[in-house]
Amino acid sequence: MSSIAGILQAPGARFEVSDDFEFANDFCRERGWTDGLPVVPPTEARVARMLRHCDRPWDEPVAMVPPRNGAATPLRLAANAVMAGCIAEYFPLVVLAIEALCEERFNLYAVQTTSHSCAPLIMVNGPVARELGMNSGVGALGSGTRSNASIGRAVRLALVNIGGAIPGIGDMATYGNPAKFSYCAAENEAANPWQPLHVERGMPSAASAVTVMAAEAPHNVNDPESTTAEGILGMIASSVATFGANNAFHPAAEAVVLLSPEHAAAIAAAGYTKAAVKQYLYEHTRLPLAQLSKENIEHRLQLRFPGRYTNAQAGEMVPIAQSADKFVLIVMGGAGRHSAYLPSFGNTVSVTRMLRRADGEPVRSIADFGTR
Repeated sequence: MSSIAGILQAPGARFEVSDDFEFANDFCRERGWTDGLPVVPPTEARVARMLRHCDRPWDEPVAMVPPRNGAATPLRLAANAVMAGCIAEYFPLVVLAIEALCEERFNLYAVQTTSHSCAPLIMVNGPVARELGMNSGVGALGSGTRSNASIGRAVRLALVNIGGAIPGIGDMATYGNPAKFSYCAAENEAANPWQPLHVERGMPSAASAVTVMAAEAPHNVNDPESTTAEGILGMIASSVATFGANNAFHPAAEAVVLLSPEHAAAIAAAGYTKAAVKQYLYEHTRLPLAQLSKENIEHRLQLRFPGRYTNAQAGEMVPIAQSADKFVLIVMGGAGRHSAYLPSFGNTVSVTRMLRRADGEPVRSIADFGTR
């Protein structure tokens, strides 16, 4: 018999169940604690090992997770991290991602409960990403890397088990998204000709950080032929310019563009700074108002942009993002002239948090947390 740590119940709850893997999985599945895939049983011993790099009180919430407003204590998060297949060194990133997701400006309640197909994307920067062997290259958003897959899955399980985003109950996504199993990667800083995301957002290059954003699955932008920066950027802009996503209808909406190393290198070699890329995309991702139905103009544009489209003509151009700084540029991937567009949920803002100890000191290595 093993003691399984409580997840939905009060902190400290325990259940005595058989050590048998199938029995333990049936026990968790019957209580709605899984994502549909088998889990590692969160025994008391495994949860204790997961908490080795946690420097906070285990029973004090680091955040309250909507829509249930469940208390995300390190103990509960550790149980979910065990179930996801994490090792203890990954756990600080799981905690940091949950803290970032629960910042008010991210609007997690809406992201959790929407009928939209978005999922929280976790992007990791800095030396800890390299220390943990996170994939930023070939197949970074796919399968094959334990750190990417299990950190993303641990966060997802916590959103379900602690936050209550259960499909059909708290999570009302019309058809969902495979990214709701796991959506996590590192930026390819070695191939980035500009500042990486966390440095762009005011953090030291030696710092480690997590950025969370509510995004759809990647929409591939295939351009193996263009030989100029303008050609590549024009192809990306044509993929971003769509009314089928939420971006054009929310003032705060961000447009996430993943640039492959080859595309990024070609654009940078032509003299484009990151700011110039964003400005180009802002100016070239616009569509005529005439492409929208009368109902969409009245109920979405006019409602969310009071006065702007009241007397607008059919030929007026509608921007996909409201300013150049609403574009989030990330260099990722391996060989191949493929970039990608990740439409946003819309009513959300990405959040970047630096990895710190409980005393506020920046973390450069997971060893900075010590081992209990």
